[in-house]
Amino acid sequence: MAERQINALHAYISANANEERANGYVARITSFCNSLSVLPMRGMKRDDIMQGLRVIGFERHVTMAFVVMADVVVIEGIFYGGRDFAAVLQTKI
Repeated sequence: MAERQINALHAYISANANEERANGYVARITSFCNSLSVLPMRGMKRDDIMQGLRVIGFERHVTMAFVVMADVVVIEGIFYGGRDFAAVLQTKI
């Protein structure tokens, strides 16, 4: 799901601004996601939505939802612009 969301966000920004801006924004999001492997217990726990789920904001417009496993961080979703991530993730369960 997260890969589709980041691709859709890239397409949206490309169409409404330009591809260079989209590339930069997506690169920053990707870098931030990769940094979760260093300090994975950041963000707010949201076990009420999904067991082990954590959420964290990025640049005031993006919410990232992820689960910390034994040896990997799984990005469950990248939600832009105040989308109801709880509703989307609860339908995924």
